[in-house]
Amino acid sequence: MSSGKPSKSEGPRADPLREEEEESDEDRCSSRPSSPPAGRGGTGTQGSGRLEAAADGGTGSGGRGSSAYDSLFAWICRRTVRRGPFVDPARDHFRTMTRLYSSMSPATDSVNLSTQTHGAVFNLEYSPDGSVLTVACEQTEVLLFDPVSSKHIKTLVEAHEDCVNNIRFLDNRLFATCSDDTTIALWDLRKLNSKVCSLHGHASWVKNIEYDTHTRLLVTSGFDGNVITWDTNRFTEDGCPHKKFFHTRYLMRMRLTPDCSKMLISTSSGYLLILHDLDLTQSLEVGSYRILRARRAPLSTEGSSAGSRSGGPRHTIDSKTHPHREGLSPRNSLEVLTPEIPGERDRGNCITSLQLHPKGWATLLRCSSNMDDQEWTCVYEFQEGAPPRPPVSPRCSLRLTHYIEEANVGRGYIKELCFSPDGRLICSPYGYGVRLLAFDEHCAELTDCMPVRTALLREIRSIYSHSDVVLTSKFSPTHCQFASGCLSGRVALYQPHF
Repeated sequence: MSSGKPSKSEGPRADPLREEEEESDEDRCSSRPSSPPAGRGGTGTQGSGRLEAAADGGTGSGGRGSSAYDSLFAWICRRTVRRGPFVDPARDHFRTMTRLYSSMSPATDSVNLSTQTHGAVFNLEYSPDGSVLTVACEQTEVLLFDPVSSKHIKTLVEAHEDCVNNIRFLDNRLFATCSDDTTIALWDLRKLNSKVCSLHGHASWVKNIEYDTHTRLLVTSGFDGNVITWDTNRFTEDGCPHKKFFHTRYLMRMRLTPDCSKMLISTSSGYLLILHDLDLTQSLEVGSYRILRARRAPLSTEGSSAGSRSGGPRHTIDSKTHPHREGLSPRNSLEVLTPEIPGERDRGNCITSLQLHPKGWATLLRCSSNMDDQEWTCVYEFQEGAPPRPPVSPRCSLRLTHYIEEANVGRGYIKELCFSPDGRLICSPYGYGVRLLAFDEHCAELTDCMPVRTALLREIRSIYSHSDVVLTSKFSPTHCQFASGCLSGRVALYQPHF
């Protein structure tokens, strides 16, 4: 297995415990009575001595002594619970999260599908309320489990006529599945004996599903290069109205940002397409967008400015080096990027997996080299607030902020990674197991630990619980739990172990 390269030191990091003590000392100075200051370490015996002195002094100084007593007592209370006014409560949350996820282990009652002929696990999806875990299987079936008890709920036998690739919940009861049989199926948890309806419109394997909660449009993409929208407001047993929204060659994955303002499309040729100011109700001229080749920007170096450290092409006056935007309408304007991959200056790459940060701050890519001998997980920040550029340049570009090299196993299979619900952690398939990755050792928010230079993702924990290559992973939206599925059909559930 290949492993990530050692990270370069970015300078000493502040110890949150030491900062907390220093800030509490500042709080002590601001809230203690006006008696002469004691030496450091006065939080113990000396502190109680000051308390007695303040109490005794209250008989001679009246309200002043009482005020000093109250002030000191308030400080002791704050010190006891570690909540001075200068202490950020989120620090305790960071430390708790780190300890919690560092202790994650496979549950003893994990779901084991290898005893039956379901085939590989291609996708996992929790219902929004976390009450159901659905499993997309290679051999035409969809399985449903209770993730808390690991009990089997239902098997949708012959849910499709070919491999089931992806599952997407529309709400707590309705979900959609897509397959290599070129169809999409809608299901209702309250009536699983039959499909709500089948949707026909793709000409090749359907690989992923998105849902616009504002317009209630289902959005699907497939290896035919088409992105199709389906109006679920008007579905019947025979299907629902649909239209071809977009087309491009070499399409791999399509995602919507959480606010549905952008659509991102990854390709096997290494391009990342972004549709800005997304309006799924507008009809686009399908095929009018062609992929424009843009020269890659070199990787950031010590001497480069922060503004040039971008995951996309370098912005210069030469139009050949611009990422391109097409489309005259202010809505659905297209940007084409070639995200830079560490160590891949001259060779192309394939963007096999694409995920969005739950708060829309960044995109998460799993990339492989054209030779298929290296894999990386990369995080690119959306640069919405960048300075104005010439009219031909994009309003938004991506900057590579974090990356890590992955195990180069299971060639030819797509490995689906995911963000945790709060976006602080990444779960990435790694050989016969998974890795929990964070932006720093404290599991901080991306915006709180944004590096000046591209940095390595921090490994919080590695867990190897499978006997075959792991293909997919997913965090529960409501519980401290995540799941992974492998090529031999086993699903592992992970929870804290104390």
